[in-house]
Amino acid sequence: MEETRAKDQFELHLDDMILKIKSCQDAKQVKSCSDCEEYLKCSLRDDYVKAVYNSMSKGDAGGFEF
Repeated sequence: MEETRAKDQFELHLDDMILKIKSCQDAKQVKSCSDCEEYLKCSLRDDYVKAVYNSMSKGDAGGFEF
């Protein structure tokens, strides 16, 4: 049951980050982060990428190959 809660935590955080990313894209009138001039230095995007990774790995450390 604890594992299920951990999965929910990572998925909920990812859902929150998706809303933040979409809101930012709407505000900047872009369809993708890669269309934004702040693409490579954006801390929100960095946090989103980390949330995606954590959601996929459920917080386990170690290598993750794409």
